[in-house]
Amino acid sequence: MKLLRLKLNVNFRSLASGFEVNFLREQDYENRFEFQPYCLAGRNGSGKSNVLEALAAIFYHIECIYLDYRPDGFEFDRDINPNGFKTEKSTLDAFELEYLISQDSVESKEDLPPAAHILITKKVNKRPKIRWLNRFEAEDVEPPELSRAEIKRILPKYVLGYSSGHNEILSLPFIKMRFIHFDEYRDHLTKDLPYDGRPEGRMIYLDEQFSQAILLCHFLFPSEAVTSVFEDKIGLKGVRRFRLIIRRNHRLPVAPERRQSMSPEDQKDLTKSEIELTAKFSGHYNEKDELQLGLIDKLIRCSTTHFEDSSPYEDDESSDLILDYWVNDATKQAFNFHFGIIVDGSSEKTKAASALNLFQSLQTLLTLNYYQVNEKTKAELYRSDSLYLNETIPMPASDERIMRFKDFEIVKDGVSSKLYGKALSDGEHQLVHTIGLCLLFRHEPSLFLLDEPETHLNPDWRASYVSTLRAALEADAATKEVMREVLLTSHSPFIVSDCQQKNVLVFTRNTKGKVVVNNPEFNTFGASANAITIRIFGQKESIGDYASSKLNELRKRLVALDDPNELIESANLLLGDSVEKVLFINQAIDKREGK
Repeated sequence: MKLLRLKLNVNFRSLASGFEVNFLREQDYENRFEFQPYCLAGRNGSGKSNVLEALAAIFYHIECIYLDYRPDGFEFDRDINPNGFKTEKSTLDAFELEYLISQDSVESKEDLPPAAHILITKKVNKRPKIRWLNRFEAEDVEPPELSRAEIKRILPKYVLGYSSGHNEILSLPFIKMRFIHFDEYRDHLTKDLPYDGRPEGRMIYLDEQFSQAILLCHFLFPSEAVTSVFEDKIGLKGVRRFRLIIRRNHRLPVAPERRQSMSPEDQKDLTKSEIELTAKFSGHYNEKDELQLGLIDKLIRCSTTHFEDSSPYEDDESSDLILDYWVNDATKQAFNFHFGIIVDGSSEKTKAASALNLFQSLQTLLTLNYYQVNEKTKAELYRSDSLYLNETIPMPASDERIMRFKDFEIVKDGVSSKLYGKALSDGEHQLVHTIGLCLLFRHEPSLFLLDEPETHLNPDWRASYVSTLRAALEADAATKEVMREVLLTSHSPFIVSDCQQKNVLVFTRNTKGKVVVNNPEFNTFGASANAITIRIFGQKESIGDYASSKLNELRKRLVALDDPNELIESANLLLGDSVEKVLFINQAIDKREGK
């Protein structure tokens, strides 16, 4: 998908009603398949992250309206749940959003335009309206509203979020969707309904618990185009071994309607009136008495060795399933057999789809780690627009999680001793997160919302971040046919320097404190870091404040007619090389020569 325009018709965070930002222009539609990220730049508090938050809030609301599954007690009920979800009420309650989405995502008729032009509008306390503007050639025909099935096809395939810091406003709608994913699985389990092994929702937020899963998926389905990105930038060559631990000790009561159908004897039998949380991932026999492997069965069959670590206490029936993997060709073949997906006879698409299939399976298991959160906290989360997630929804201790990785040993250039994934630096983790995410979804028409993805990177990696992102999203020829959108916020002049002027959105506050956004007045592509720092971030000095204060002292002494030669010597002893020092020395020389 490609964004065209976003307009807010109510106040949202620091953005005032009437705030509007334009993305792809009509004259550039033919370039919609090119990788051209939008860089939202500006000082801290300028409002740039609020645009990402607004988009996340919009797609969360639309997603919730059209999900086939919504948790019990999630929706508004005047008597039972007056604060529940309402289609007419959203965190961002009035907006206009336009975007293009590939026709292949909708229909395959030859007479349709090459990309569907979608308009979503919402007025205060009204249900959003979604229209396909260019579906008909006649301009005087008002496009009808789309059906539920059509709407689910014209939304971006995935909405993917990442934040380097604790931007909980951005992550909040994604975390809400995680709990919907959890409840979706739990209700299918307790009601004994079919579950296809992956969540329905398309919103995925990447945090530290997913980093090992992402690396694993890439290196179990290796593609030279993909693994070279990790090897070239971080020196990562693969995963040597890892352990999966799945706890099988948390039991849930079966749903009341299922319990009522049981005999009185079965209702008293805990083994029948309760069900273990991961049970839906175990195999079952179909109507032909054929064993259908579940996710856990597949993981067992892919393992090098496995065992049950049972509780030593007689009255405790809980156990941990320990799965150990030594990653070699046989292991990769096993994962390919159980999780591989063949796509269009394309090797690259097949590997990417297989890696994504495994990731979504692991995603569901990782989502079960929220099992300890009670219904009251969950209800507060669903209706909140500013909840402090880390304080309100802590993750269980490591040994209490339903699924966790352990002994995740990686192979890295220049390191001969054992190296575990957690030993990577903050910058390496950040690169694994963001680049790994883009690699994993490179064939999907998705929206990527990356909030300051370069903060922990060294200057060299910052300078090459956009080109690394390009290498990830254009890792193979098939990606050239994908229309996706990448928005990233940044304070780095190196990021800005690798973005086209029309794709750089500079956020400032006017004299009245109102957030305004404009394209820069100069060509940013290839501009120097100093020029960008001065003209976009308002930092006129290329040296630190303390060093600048010392230089100012020398300037004052020069004005006071101190000896220029002595001041030049002091400047050379005190300060390193900089434009500011050179300018000062030139001033001192001019003073000495009477100019």
